[in-house]
Amino acid sequence: MNGSPQYVMRLLRSRPQAAAEISGSEAYPDISGIARFYQTPMGVIVYAEITGLPKEDRVFGFHIHEGDSCGGADFSDAGGHYNPDGGAHPYHAGDLPPLFGNDGYALALFLTDRFSVSEVVGRTMIVHGSPDDFTTQPAGNSGERIACGIIKQLGRGRMM
Repeated sequence: MNGSPQYVMRLLRSRPQAAAEISGSEAYPDISGIARFYQTPMGVIVYAEITGLPKEDRVFGFHIHEGDSCGGADFSDAGGHYNPDGGAHPYHAGDLPPLFGNDGYALALFLTDRFSVSEVVGRTMIVHGSPDDFTTQPAGNSGERIACGIIKQLGRGRMM
């Protein structure tokens, strides 16, 4: 991967290896979006677009969680942050950059080498109602879970 803007744009126009459809909780039914995962030689590019976020809030915690379900009260079945190495927060593999709300819309694009696409397929993505403070143990004091999605491997021809 040469990191050129052309490479990244070409990659984002291609089919991702996995994606999560994000849906809001009962208290936040307007939240929806998608997170796409692209495996590269340098790590995973994550591209997320989320709409319907609370407009009064501007920064939202965003994590991959270890669970495989968005069930339970407040998405409790999603479990804790994905943390296969048992590290302290904010060094969990599932600790991601925050989402910055812009009148209810957020867009994130980043590269991470904390996991491969295959390691996170079947796990959950959570949007939290508050920003992660990147200090408080074990999960950054990022507030309630307002949206959730399950990361699914995409089959041939299926584009999310």
